[in-house]
Amino acid sequence: MSKINSRNFSNENQDGAPDLVGITTFSATSYFVPTRGNTVQRPSDHVEVGSIRYNYDIKNLEYYKGDLLGWSQFELIDPDLGGGTGSNKGTGVRGLSMSSNDGAAGSESNVIEFITISTLGDMQDFGDLTIETRQGTGFSSRTRAIQAGGFDGSNRKNNIEFVTIPSLGNAQDFGDLQETRIGNPSGISNQLRGLVAGGENPGNTNDIDFITIATTGNAQDFGHLSNAYQTGFAAGSSTRGIFAGGRGPAYFNVIEFVTFTTTGDVTDFGDLSSKKKGSGKGNASNSTRAIFCGEDKSGDTITNVIDFITIASTGNAVDFGDATSAITTVANLFSPTRGVFSGGNNGSSNVNSIQYVTIATTGDAQDFGDCSQTNAARTGATSGHGGL
Repeated sequence: MSKINSRNFSNENQDGAPDLVGITTFSATSYFVPTRGNTVQRPSDHVEVGSIRYNYDIKNLEYYKGDLLGWSQFELIDPDLGGGTGSNKGTGVRGLSMSSNDGAAGSESNVIEFITISTLGDMQDFGDLTIETRQGTGFSSRTRAIQAGGFDGSNRKNNIEFVTIPSLGNAQDFGDLQETRIGNPSGISNQLRGLVAGGENPGNTNDIDFITIATTGNAQDFGHLSNAYQTGFAAGSSTRGIFAGGRGPAYFNVIEFVTFTTTGDVTDFGDLSSKKKGSGKGNASNSTRAIFCGEDKSGDTITNVIDFITIASTGNAVDFGDATSAITTVANLFSPTRGVFSGGNNGSSNVNSIQYVTIATTGDAQDFGDCSQTNAARTGATSGHGGL
């Protein structure tokens, strides 16, 4: 027997579907089906703040935050994360910072540290990689963080390692890249696939590899960048992977993209505000915006400029704000609401500072806390970046 009990039953939106107004309770042991559609089919007229729908493109529920902010996907968090002290006792998206150029130039590290991105505070120990490296790249799904490539002080590496993000502990072997990659290849992922693009082998390469994150095994060929370069930016949504900038040996301002579910070469997106290199150090994005922070302009002049793009469109980057100082080779740790930039180099020395921005707005970065080590060229990965 079914029962409807509502104070008012009407169709105010004139879209053919009735509205349930007042205190409305759904009680069942099975499920309830919300409205569904892809990103292009998102309604834009007569939408009430708090409206909910299922988006086929991002494979997640999303809710309407108003005319200015639009639709945003629900942030899925593991209530059992914890495992740390201080702010890291709390739940929320976890950010991991792995390996580094630790202290003096030319040194390597196997250290993995973590933060809870929704809080403020210092990094804490997570575990160790299997190899001490620098200048690799990283990406993640909600449950696994991946470290790929790098340099161990004497040899270029093609190794891929992983950790399980909700737990604390040391990395395990995943497989191998198709070729050795140092010089900061660019890494990006969605929930299913991780891509490693560019880097040095020993000359710069334009190859893009991919792995299926939930499995283990060796990387496979995905396609090619438009140029052979290293130290590019990487970002993405659940459907698009973005690559931008880089050095090879000239500096580039090109922004280009691929579609995760296919394989093939990149497509042009637009241009950065200037020719610059990044660090390829993580997923600098939520599902809507990609943010590029921590770069050198042509001529090795380090700046504090932060650019952003809207991932679902194409076009040139727009000014977002400024970092707390001129910085390069930072690790990018992102949740759907916040972007965190960890460590880096200010042109004369490595630093241990952590700074953050609120992605939905524009403005300057603010202080978050500190890494336990003074480092640069770290790899970033999170349990809830916007590409998921």
